[in-house]
Amino acid sequence: MDVARSLLFFLLAGLFEIGGGYLVWLWLREGKSLWLGVLGGLILILYGIVPTMQPANFGRVYAAYGGIFVVLSILWGWQVDKVIPDRFDLIGGAIALIGVLIIMYWPRT
Repeated sequence: MDVARSLLFFLLAGLFEIGGGYLVWLWLREGKSLWLGVLGGLILILYGIVPTMQPANFGRVYAAYGGIFVVLSILWGWQVDKVIPDRFDLIGGAIALIGVLIIMYWPRT
């Protein structure tokens, strides 16, 4: 259950980071409302809070989160920006996930 809970925290952090960043992007790059930028900033604060709930140290959590971010970014691009991932995106995402599993969940002695 600890792994499932940890993965949920990674998913939430990723959605907050990518979603918040996307709202700031819309504000600054697409000329959308300032309020989208403010909302994005508030969501990014949540991104900073959620990883503190992980059962590992800061360096390990953020190193592993990098792999989660890679995969979620590919999925975000596919679903939101309608950019279909190619085989190299999928291979790179799989390698990143393997890295997450090793960094966060490999048994240590």
